[in-house]
Amino acid sequence: MDPLHGSGSLRREEADCGAARCAWARFSSWLECVCVVTFDLELGQALELVFPQDVKLTEKEKSSICYLSFPDSYSGCIGDTQFSFRFRQSVGRRASRFREDVYNREAPPTLQTEASHFFGYVYFRQVKDVSVKRGYFQKSLVLVSKLPYTHLFHSLLQIVAPEFFEKLEPCLEAVCNGIDQWPSPTPGLTLNLPVMGMVLQVRIPSKTDKAGGSPARKTARENLLPAPTVLPTLHELDLFRCFQSVLIHLQMFWELMLLGEPVVVMAPSPTVSSETVLALVSSISPLKFCCDFRPYFTVHDSEFREYTTRTQSPPNVVLGVTNPFFIKTFQNWPHVVRLGEIKMAGDLPKQVKVKKPSRLKSLDTKPGIYTAFKTFLHKDKLLLKRLLKGIQRKRPSEVQSAILRRHLLELTQSFIIPLERYMASLMPLQRSVTAWKTPPQIRPFSQDEFMSTLDHTGPQLTSVLKGDWMGLYRRFFRSPNFDGWYRHRHKEMTQKLESLHLEVICDADLVSWTKDKSEVEIVDLILKLREKLIKARRQQLQLKDGVLHQLDAFITSIVSSLPEDLQAVLRAQST
Repeated sequence: MDPLHGSGSLRREEADCGAARCAWARFSSWLECVCVVTFDLELGQALELVFPQDVKLTEKEKSSICYLSFPDSYSGCIGDTQFSFRFRQSVGRRASRFREDVYNREAPPTLQTEASHFFGYVYFRQVKDVSVKRGYFQKSLVLVSKLPYTHLFHSLLQIVAPEFFEKLEPCLEAVCNGIDQWPSPTPGLTLNLPVMGMVLQVRIPSKTDKAGGSPARKTARENLLPAPTVLPTLHELDLFRCFQSVLIHLQMFWELMLLGEPVVVMAPSPTVSSETVLALVSSISPLKFCCDFRPYFTVHDSEFREYTTRTQSPPNVVLGVTNPFFIKTFQNWPHVVRLGEIKMAGDLPKQVKVKKPSRLKSLDTKPGIYTAFKTFLHKDKLLLKRLLKGIQRKRPSEVQSAILRRHLLELTQSFIIPLERYMASLMPLQRSVTAWKTPPQIRPFSQDEFMSTLDHTGPQLTSVLKGDWMGLYRRFFRSPNFDGWYRHRHKEMTQKLESLHLEVICDADLVSWTKDKSEVEIVDLILKLREKLIKARRQQLQLKDGVLHQLDAFITSIVSSLPEDLQAVLRAQST
């Protein structure tokens, strides 16, 4: 008997599984899976269906999907409800890193896939049904993805879910097979996505898009029947609707998000909870929010204990909750936003007030922002007047949202441009990169040196807002958002240096250099070049055309001129 027979079977099983997943390659570039969660009298929330059927979810991931896919009993959601959640992936999960890296290289930072979390997009239905023991039909259709395409996936659910609740499994299988025919999400392209007799047309944003602009739509010319339904955005929310009861506190929320402060949003429903959290996180775009955030968080969440312990200060996370029990749990958190149902005060939705954190005690705590936080910058009163005038003139919500989004974008850009300008000054001069030396180092970031530049190149050049900009920067330097921004920019600059170094090497006369060198020096050069080429391909460095091919050819030529024993050693090392 073959002693390796068992491991061979295991390899065959893995190969079969890999082939099955390959069949769903296009599907998995959009979604991890589609789940149906139902309520079981004995088990509670339970997974009823998962597509593709061979998708590998851990028990912890299944539990998270089940518990986060249903509103809690306090929300009283009758009829159809849509909301979003986000949960942690299990450690050790294998992913198609190459495909994700290709996408992430061209996508804006705020729309890149995440290596450690999944998003869940939910369409929940609860209606009276006398044929069910509990008296209610309760079921959720859930799209699980690594992509933060909130608007696209909720639009897709609005098309698919009502049909699914009528026709069940066969309908869902057909939809999944249809998604498996979609082209992969490629930044910069406009795609036509057929689903259930309709065509959704979307543009995938690219990092080269001008912030706040309307990029040209590139799409293949097709005579589509039916005519496509054009989605104006993949991910943007109706900011005006999300912030309508807290408009006068917009400056405070922007600063809290910028600084990565711990915030709890207590809302009357998962829809309000998730939309508010996602709107808050997006308020500092194009800067990537580098802290954790949970649009809908429950007591069953696997991180519940981690985030509610009182033995340490609250973590840098934004949580959206609906259960009043959390009021007691989060009494020690520095910023708690309690939202209620929208009420009108004349033309303007009634604005919640800032209250002392000590007043956050009972389960019937009134709506308010419970914080002692003092903003560094003054409010923009002109913005509030403009929005109020829009309400009075019955201006459409999408126009009000566009005004809000433009204001927040310009505010973030005013803050980040001085940092970008200073960071660029840390880059070595191009003429200092030579073929025969290791690339020069990027100069370290000096907070004091940066602060000294603000008098001449600070945010006052582009923003009319007055206040303590210096204090805001000092506080920002201690936040996870600064750390994330700095690491991302430093990585980009390091890769740029590597690209410049390879191009300079390519332009150098390497053959002449080798003529008077010893075999040891030549072998050392070959090994270093090979290492740089492997690194360049792994990181997919942006290089001039032909650089990698030219260096490969040089290495092959030089190796062939060496003695055969050295050639054999180098060939063995290369494999």
